[in-house]
Amino acid sequence: MSDLNTALPDVNGATRRLNAETLKAIVISGAVGTVSFDLWGQAISPMLGFANLAPVGLARSLLGALGLPNGAPAGNLMHYFLVGLLAYPIGWLFLFRPAQQRLLPSMPALLSAVLYGIALWVFAIGGVTAVAGLKFFLGFKGITWVALVGHVFYAVAAALTFDHLARR
Repeated sequence: MSDLNTALPDVNGATRRLNAETLKAIVISGAVGTVSFDLWGQAISPMLGFANLAPVGLARSLLGALGLPNGAPAGNLMHYFLVGLLAYPIGWLFLFRPAQQRLLPSMPALLSAVLYGIALWVFAIGGVTAVAGLKFFLGFKGITWVALVGHVFYAVAAALTFDHLARR
């Protein structure tokens, strides 16, 4: 992935461009993040006696509220492909991390990723649920906090994957 280093944001303001190498990194990082999120939210958390996340259900609720097809295939497409593989990693790569590096250049990438995960949680569980007609922050029940951990896991896993790919 030789072109990836020039395509990823850095503190020196390297050119960020969308090319084949960057797109591969986005999809790989998004896949790692999504697996981390779903492993936590749909397997580990319930095994520990905590809530079971239903991100496809949330996606379906949002689609339905917007008057779009909201069957299981559409919910899966929204959660896994549009959000997990594309939107969230693109947000990290082109929006959040570059802004953080401009504002707080000495912040470690891991802390930045944790903050990005919290921002994703606020967006998804605070914003998307409201648009979908669900309780604000899902009523601040157990699922709310499992979702917080899941979004942080997602962001950290995706960011570490980007960093690993950039070093290759």
